[in-house]
Amino acid sequence: MINSPETKALLFDVFGTVVDWRNGVARELRPFLSRHALAVDAFELADAWRRQYSPAMEEIRSGRRPFVRLDVLHRENLDKALAECGINPGSISADELDELNFCWHRLDPWPDSVEGLLRLKRRFMIAPLSNGNIRLMLDMAKRAALPWDAILGAELVRAYKPSPQVYTATVEILGLNPADVCMVAAHNADLAAARRCGLTTAFIVRPTEHGPAQTSDLHAEQAWDFAATDLNDLATQLGCPT
Repeated sequence: MINSPETKALLFDVFGTVVDWRNGVARELRPFLSRHALAVDAFELADAWRRQYSPAMEEIRSGRRPFVRLDVLHRENLDKALAECGINPGSISADELDELNFCWHRLDPWPDSVEGLLRLKRRFMIAPLSNGNIRLMLDMAKRAALPWDAILGAELVRAYKPSPQVYTATVEILGLNPADVCMVAAHNADLAAARRCGLTTAFIVRPTEHGPAQTSDLHAEQAWDFAATDLNDLATQLGCPT
């Protein structure tokens, strides 16, 4: 179990688990769309942008493309999302789109995230294990007061989840064994990949990550080591003080 003496670190998925990407991206898209008089709903464009996320990373996971950081993929994906929504990205200055791309650095935490992380930090090492690049994670942590002990993740190991080396190399960087580490995520597939690499697992339900019509990751799909309603609930289950 995670609260055994061997458990030393908690690694966290970030987009959707710790921060609310959909509302944050839509918030910054609204003035952009208004400024250009574009009749597109901000959530529609945010969702279109996010839909490009996995396919873009799959090009790298498959070996068809060398590794590039997520900021690069997000910028390329923005052009594709704009086109999907009927907007010609060539009609907007590259500088403006580059700045818009940094909205992913300015996402808000879920209401429980900072308090829950602070409680968990008292007992465990905590760090992101995100597909986000290091600068993105640093900017987000500074703005949202996320109290990480270290910034870990895809850019450091030059691979994207759920590739096994993301989990195994991160554990090795910490100087730990897989059983010493718990993966915390709101996504069952992320936890399944971590479990296959020997990590323990904690599921956090985020039923509105994808908006009111969300149909996936509404409950734990396997018997994860822990299942919690939010990070405070997880901290309570792990015996962390308030």
